[in-house]
Amino acid sequence: MRVARRAQDITPFHVMDILAQAKKLEAQGKDIIHLEVGEPDFNTPQPIIEAGITALKAGKTHYTPALGLPELREAIANWYLTRYQITVSSEQIVVTPGASGALMLVMGALLERDKKVMLADPGYPCNRNFARFVEGKAQSISVDASTNYQLTANHINEYWAKETSLALVTSPSNPTGTVLSNNELTELVKVVQTKRGHLVVDEIYHGLTYDGLVTPTVLSVDQNAFVINSFSKFFGMTGWRLGWLVAPEEYVPVMDRLAQNLFLAAPTIAQYAALAAFNDETLAILEQRRQQFEQRRNTLLPVLKDLGLEIKATPQGAFYIYAKATQLFSDKIANSMALTQHWLQQAGVAVTPGNDFGDYQAEQHIRFAYTTNQHRLLEAVERINKLGN
Repeated sequence: MRVARRAQDITPFHVMDILAQAKKLEAQGKDIIHLEVGEPDFNTPQPIIEAGITALKAGKTHYTPALGLPELREAIANWYLTRYQITVSSEQIVVTPGASGALMLVMGALLERDKKVMLADPGYPCNRNFARFVEGKAQSISVDASTNYQLTANHINEYWAKETSLALVTSPSNPTGTVLSNNELTELVKVVQTKRGHLVVDEIYHGLTYDGLVTPTVLSVDQNAFVINSFSKFFGMTGWRLGWLVAPEEYVPVMDRLAQNLFLAAPTIAQYAALAAFNDETLAILEQRRQQFEQRRNTLLPVLKDLGLEIKATPQGAFYIYAKATQLFSDKIANSMALTQHWLQQAGVAVTPGNDFGDYQAEQHIRFAYTTNQHRLLEAVERINKLGN
């Protein structure tokens, strides 16, 4: 079998392998508590589902323009006005098949062959693979709790090379749930501009923040930044495969051409359904769910620490906890990959090893996704605790 080098270089997404193993165990009758995949246990809000059914019954099953349904692009632009009090033209909105589609457009438009995108390590694993797919390179920068696991302006100044074209940051982040402040975003914008590069900000967990924190969008600082967002996380539309990109208007034509060729358009029914995502009824449901996520975080954090896990940054958003697990290692369990396998097979608890998120201290860390109810979270910790070391 002859496979292109780029495909050989794409690393596996370990969490999906773990999910497959967990599903196999479930098929054998074993009860598995899923804390591995970043997918909330809530169903899509009913108003969105009903809007999709209505569109389907009305025969709205044909292609939309490659940039997206005009009504949806306008609704997303209005969302920035109502939520952030900033004006974004609907012409800047590109509707995509999930945030992954938006990331592919950005990488395809901005990253030349052998040029680099600067990324935080740990960080979302697929970003480096998107770079490789377009013949670019990931420039991973080790980050830790001293910078809240985020790239900073100092990182940009220190590590920007002649091959570096863009920097990609995520706020709230995956796997740590940390958030970039308005001041931090401002400094990032300034330093990337001095390097004559591009700043891309992944904001797909916006809306899911805690302790009264409202995450600022980089667009309030720089209208020329590229923003990735999605209907998957806050809006609960994972399986609908719908996201969006906000791009400077001069870049929209190239995004249009790429979208036409890569995927034609985002799913039509999903786009019509998403028109209901911004109505008051839906937003009330989503706020209730955000509160439940906050309760889950508050429930899980202390009991994980009681297990001996070290959590150096309290998640400010998203639904993940990134924990150092070295105190739980033994002669037989020497790294995070082995520990996650041990928990899955012996306790029926599925979590994600740090190896999914980069190289820096990856073998020491694991990620918990608090995407199930509090009872099951506590049951998972109880099962782990019974295993001992």
